Amino acid sequence: MSFDLIVIGTGPGGYVCAIRAAQLGMKVAVVEKNPTFGGTCLNVGCIPSKALLQASERFEEVAHLLPKMGINAGTPKLDLAAMMTFKSEGVDGNVKGIGFLFKKNKIETFAGTGRIAGPGKVEVKDASGKTQTLETKNIVIATGSDVAKLKGIEIDEKRIVSSTGALTLDKVPGRLLVVGAGVIGLELGSVWRRLGAQVTVVEFLDRIIPGMDGEIAKSFQRILEKQGFTFKLGMKVTGVDSAGKTLKVQIEPAAGGKAETVEADVVLVAIGRVPYTEGLGLKEAGVALDERGRVKTDNHFATSVKGIYAIGDVIAGPMLAHKAEDEGVAVAEILAGQAGHTNYDVIPSVIYTAPEVASVGKTEEELKQAGVAYNVGKFPFTANARAKVNQTTDGFVKILADAKTDRVLGAHIIGAEAGEMIHEAAVLMEFGGAAEDLARTCHAHPTRSEAVKEAALAVAKRAIHM
Repeated sequence: MSFDLIVIGTGPGGYVCAIRAAQLGMKVAVVEKNPTFGGTCLNVGCIPSKALLQASERFEEVAHLLPKMGINAGTPKLDLAAMMTFKSEGVDGNVKGIGFLFKKNKIETFAGTGRIAGPGKVEVKDASGKTQTLETKNIVIATGSDVAKLKGIEIDEKRIVSSTGALTLDKVPGRLLVVGAGVIGLELGSVWRRLGAQVTVVEFLDRIIPGMDGEIAKSFQRILEKQGFTFKLGMKVTGVDSAGKTLKVQIEPAAGGKAETVEADVVLVAIGRVPYTEGLGLKEAGVALDERGRVKTDNHFATSVKGIYAIGDVIAGPMLAHKAEDEGVAVAEILAGQAGHTNYDVIPSVIYTAPEVASVGKTEEELKQAGVAYNVGKFPFTANARAKVNQTTDGFVKILADAKTDRVLGAHIIGAEAGEMIHEAAVLMEFGGAAEDLARTCHAHPTRSEAVKEAALAVAKRAIHM
């Protein structure tokens, strides 16, 4: 069977790439090794975690926020099995949606493990071991990423879990120890904290959320501590003794020093993710990897082998589903002779805790390191009418603008629905807009988004409500 394009992997990057290529008139096939489409994101990542974040947030609201509004529903009772069913139904709907889109766009699907068997050839091995070889003009590697392992600690997905196991626990752990203060650890830690777990986070660095604007990260940590999180920063996990009823976790200072033991019922290893390239036949095909095991690509997503491209978590850049989607569209358009492009300076990032944390563009630390002169505008949600009346006043908006041109270089928000508000800054930045443009745009009242306008006004030291 011969195709114009074969995409290996049907996560956000892969399925979007396939659909866009089909829209552009190509004969497209996808290869997926898992039983369902959607990759990590839809099956064991973004989508199920957001379902549990939503459900656990509502659970906590019933107990603590609704009574303040005059709504007394009594003490909420957790039915964890039903909550897991709610999560699974959401996942199932999204996964089936991709299957529908493949049929709609006449994309051939092949179930099995894909391997590049040579120029223009993809070998697919199904669950029974039977193989078939497909021919194609182009191949896109969109195999995503896998859980990063911690040396000497074996993940059993029952008591010592990755993000996958943390989404399917059959009871709320009394004590949850999270290894890694990144997005995944803090989101899943939030879920189980709201449902009743005591959560301790161990982080090798001296701060949470590395790469995020430092001021935002400090504020975020204080909010999480107020919610009940315990942080052990500048510490590393050296071992987990699972012989007894409870897990005994050995930790010690990252720089060396006295070790201590912390007991936990469940340990979540959330130290990041690594590109998934196993079994693809990349070495044999001559596809070059970088020092971190990622597929090397040029500015047009081309690998070292003609006709083979790569996108998403398997290449350099932030491991974000929407970044992979953008790259999928771009490479499909490039293959069609168009000017496909991904702007890496405007890739929003969101942490879906409560409150949410969202950012786009540069942090203060990055601007300082680059020697860029900038102005800062900040506005707290304590001064926002909608946030006040809804009692969601944690956090603030921060706008960074070029000191000479006023062009917005970065926007950072911590607060309720920050993930929705960040996009007006992203659109502005795509058009090279200035803080003045944002400040002079009329915002509806009362909305939380008014805080974005006020932060833009604050860049020029003329915020109205502060």
